[in-house]
Amino acid sequence: MIAYITAGYPDIKATAKIASALAESGCDIIELGIPFSDPLADGATIQKASYQALQQGTTPQACLEAATDISRKIEIPLVFMTYYNPVLNFGLETFCESCVKAGINGLIVPDLPPEEGMELETITRKRDLDLIYLLAPTSTAERINEVAERSRGFIYLVSLTGVTGTRDILSPELEGFVKRVRQKAKQPLCVGFGISTTEHARRAASAADGVIVGSRLIQLIEEDVTLVALKSFTASLRKAIDSEKKTGR
Repeated sequence: MIAYITAGYPDIKATAKIASALAESGCDIIELGIPFSDPLADGATIQKASYQALQQGTTPQACLEAATDISRKIEIPLVFMTYYNPVLNFGLETFCESCVKAGINGLIVPDLPPEEGMELETITRKRDLDLIYLLAPTSTAERINEVAERSRGFIYLVSLTGVTGTRDILSPELEGFVKRVRQKAKQPLCVGFGISTTEHARRAASAADGVIVGSRLIQLIEEDVTLVALKSFTASLRKAIDSEKKTGR
């Protein structure tokens, strides 16, 4: 179970507290989003969180400092979700070196396609950072082959065409999509985008190796600053996924 949160939302001091709550509630990996002014892969919920974080002055450096704090408090892996522009502006070598020092284990860069990713890929491999590529239901066989050869850590499967956000239902094509990728890939396959209920998580877990939840968690943080609702929902996801894994494939 992979949980996405936006660094700096609702404020930078709360980020470590939220990450700890998610780890205690059963998450296996924390995906820490670096807020960006043009988050093209994200829907309204995460866009709003990113905007608020930016308004409060959350920078990539502040995210690195938050990651350092989090990595000292929890033992599960941390992955940055960022767009390429902040990384390029920071400096590829410097950013990756800083990530290692901060306890970051991998990077997800939605707007970096494999054909443009070799420079960052080379740098991350030298530092034992996993550069995680994405695949969508519209990905061609050629793209699936390329990502299967080059993605490290896991492959991020976008469950639908579109942006992040809560959905009422998942695509009826999800299982077929996962099966197509599994025929080529040896890495774990993790499904994200649109997963917002325990039933969604159970279905995704029945087909894939991992489940990624983000927008619904951001909504719960906004609705209940005590994080009680967040912990309860996360624990219910953990239970649903474990139940499916025991009875599924």
